[in-house]
Amino acid sequence: MTRWLVTGASGMLATELSGRLKAAGEAVLALRRDELDLRDASAVQHLVSACRPDVVVNCAAWTAVDDAETREAEALTVNGHGTRALAEACERLGARMIQPSTDYVFDGTALDPYHEDARPCPVNAYGRTKLAGERAVLEVLPETGYVVRTAWLYGAAGKNFVRTIAGLERTRPVLDVVDDQLGQPTWAGDLAGWIVELGRAAPPPGIYHATNSGQTSWYGLAREVFELVGADPDRINPVSAKEFARPAPRPAYSVLGHDRWSGAGLPPMRDWREALRESDVLVND
Repeated sequence: MTRWLVTGASGMLATELSGRLKAAGEAVLALRRDELDLRDASAVQHLVSACRPDVVVNCAAWTAVDDAETREAEALTVNGHGTRALAEACERLGARMIQPSTDYVFDGTALDPYHEDARPCPVNAYGRTKLAGERAVLEVLPETGYVVRTAWLYGAAGKNFVRTIAGLERTRPVLDVVDDQLGQPTWAGDLAGWIVELGRAAPPPGIYHATNSGQTSWYGLAREVFELVGADPDRINPVSAKEFARPAPRPAYSVLGHDRWSGAGLPPMRDWREALRESDVLVND
């Protein structure tokens, strides 16, 4: 039986991942930030040595994108230095490590889906700190490290765009939603299942892109949410990102390619519309 350690246990992805691992009869230890703080390198080393996992999935992260613009050093302590400390603990133990990352490592100027080997060029502090974590894993664990980039993640646990739109539908007659940023809405449940398969299959190490297939804009996603909750999607107006000034710039194009899947023997994730329809995200919203 594979022994799994999942950090950031209270987060959206970790919640889905822990549930799937337990349902599959796997041995899993999921730790919250108060149980394992990545900023404490000695504690990280001690705990990983004591747990002796076969696979570590690092779901712990600074995810406040806008806050990172003015607190980049703090975000880097978690996303960069903390990730390196965990990778070093895995290296000493001989454990494999899976590091979820983000489409925000790219600048959004591409015209076609970003290949796994495309040159990163983040346009915001959050992307820079996540890229530092990617590089730490690949440098420390060249034979046993995996970077799994995803995008536009949503799930039943925690705050996310899908749940926010469902809530706003009940309180606002009309919504303005950005229509000039393209990406791939990805259900945390599908991503969690894919990570489980990645951990079991142990394909060649390196970077993998894991998003639901297809693409849309935030406006397109919001319309789909309205339709699923039985609301009129014409209550949503498409607007430019320039009309929503935010501290952290977002890439205009975040579509990721999945070329490495076939080489790893892993099936592609399904279309984002199908995933959204079959997810449990809107059940209680």
